Amino acid sequence: MRRRDVFCGFLSILVVAIGLSSAPAMAQSEEGSASVKVGSSGLPIPRFVSLKSARVNLRVGPGTSYAVDWMYLKAGLPVEIIQEFDNWRRIRDVDGTEGWVNQALLSGTRTAIVSPWLQGKETTLPVVASRDINARRIANVEPGVTGQVKECDGAWCLMRFGTHEGWIEQGMIWGVYPGEVFD
Repeated sequence: MRRRDVFCGFLSILVVAIGLSSAPAMAQSEEGSASVKVGSSGLPIPRFVSLKSARVNLRVGPGTSYAVDWMYLKAGLPVEIIQEFDNWRRIRDVDGTEGWVNQALLSGTRTAIVSPWLQGKETTLPVVASRDINARRIANVEPGVTGQVKECDGAWCLMRFGTHEGWIEQGMIWGVYPGEVFD
């Protein structure tokens, strides 16, 4: 009987000790869940990148043994990485199509598509010399045109379209997040 009491006492101390030692870990994981999700690459998920190659296979799964579902034939298209597995990235394109691409076929160069939701409509959007809609127009671009994003301040993005470089309203492009700031 005495052995049993000693064992129960030891067991209860052990349970309390384990409970106390796991409390900081639980608090830490709760704090971590409020922060940015990070993929296996150490980079944030989701994030925008662009296609590096002019020929990119979009697969139904993360590996060459999976079927090709779609083939992109234009380098520089913006895509959103939504998941990572080993050296494979699950991406989403401007049309919402999702699939897996090898990371070697992606570039960190930021690109964006001008107002893809307006494609097919007779309209153009201004590219201006400064962060003001009334600034001097550098060019007019049609919906669906792709350009390189140089920087964004949360409201405006500096973009390059061929030889023309200027500012466009951030809400008028797909390839950056609303309010995203980078340079």
